[in-house]
Amino acid sequence: MRLTFVGGAREVTGANYLLESGDLRVLIDFGLAQGSRYNEAKNYEPLSYDVKNIDSVFVTHSHIDHIGRLPQLAKLGYRGPIYCSEPSAALAAVSLPDAFSKMVEESAILGLPALWDINDVEQAISQFHPVKYHDEIPLTDGVTVKGYNSGHVLGSTTWVFSKGETHISFPGDVGNPPSLLLPDIEHPPGVTHTLIESAYGNRLHEARNERRELLLDAVRETHSHGGTLVIPSFALERTQELLLEFDSMFEEGHLPRMPFFVDSPLAIRMTEVYGKFSSYFNDSAREILKNNGGVFNFPWLTKTISHIESKAINNIVGPKVIIAGSGMSQGGRIRHHEMRYLPDPHSAILFIGYQVKGSLGRRIRDHESSVKIFGHEVRVRCRVLSIGAYSAHADQNGLVNYLHEVKNLGALRECFVVQGELEAEQALSDRISKDLNISVHIPVVGESYEIA
Repeated sequence: MRLTFVGGAREVTGANYLLESGDLRVLIDFGLAQGSRYNEAKNYEPLSYDVKNIDSVFVTHSHIDHIGRLPQLAKLGYRGPIYCSEPSAALAAVSLPDAFSKMVEESAILGLPALWDINDVEQAISQFHPVKYHDEIPLTDGVTVKGYNSGHVLGSTTWVFSKGETHISFPGDVGNPPSLLLPDIEHPPGVTHTLIESAYGNRLHEARNERRELLLDAVRETHSHGGTLVIPSFALERTQELLLEFDSMFEEGHLPRMPFFVDSPLAIRMTEVYGKFSSYFNDSAREILKNNGGVFNFPWLTKTISHIESKAINNIVGPKVIIAGSGMSQGGRIRHHEMRYLPDPHSAILFIGYQVKGSLGRRIRDHESSVKIFGHEVRVRCRVLSIGAYSAHADQNGLVNYLHEVKNLGALRECFVVQGELEAEQALSDRISKDLNISVHIPVVGESYEIA
């Protein structure tokens, strides 16, 4: 088999890998390159392959940096299956139209053509072929595929492609266990070659008990100051895990009584999808949701759908918590709340997910004294907080431990470090070489390797 790194090499976003075997051509993920804008220049570059020669596409999970360019495949004429888990298909049907509307909005501002239209989005969604974990999918040239739970987000899948004695694994993003929502990560057996992400490849998260205390402290201190705690949150997984965490804190009597808002139509729609796939949750999460009617309708929480409801949050006097998208402050309602509360020394902003270079979230997290939002210079006088352990990504120890488990279950001999900034990829590569004694590569975009 031959593996080509079309995207996601030496960059966090834009995952896209081409696997070939004889006449078989398969894509794994086709994500949007993200940074300072949705419309990154890389997304306009011509593809290095003819999509009409692609036999099938496999999606690891439904984050936009892994599925965001699937409508482009449809636009260029691809009509084959897009394999994914059942939850991933349902979540992508929500997230792809939302990403399209943001892209169109930004295209108009920048004077750029939209990369595709809504018909291409709908066509791509119609090609999703949902499968269950562990179902074996036969391809041509003696290649078979099987999916396993990667523990990253609801429905996230590690795809293992097998031919003879060769088994290459594509985990997408590796989860950060133990999850409040998901069961433990599955480590596929027999893997000989694997990709490994490296978003946190040079960092360690806080301990589990420490992250909970940090979150409690952030709420309590903001409450004591009479301010607002603003949390930019990814609509998929981070928002749902935060809600479970806050609910347990309320149940245990640890949180002060104050208004909590989820101000993100996308996150609210995603949460409704979560309610339909409780069979993919762990036992603890299922029990909590069972007590709330199988959905995330907690009595302490207000969900705001309309713009009128969103604006009305500003009229709430006194301390409050606002969870809003997007997670890197690149769009959505979070920017309106940041304009209002970043200058307020009584308030705080809390980052709980990865902030890619160039994003507004990264600039705020890195303590820039002022940032530009909607063309206005906004001073940052509020407290700026960050808790890495609520990320859905494993840290360096978690990634190395994941590889240890995979090696123990097979004959792992080669690893490709991807989906990280170069410093993170290099640090993780050095650690893997030292701890696991396997061959490690940091590929560049366009590079190919023979897998045998």
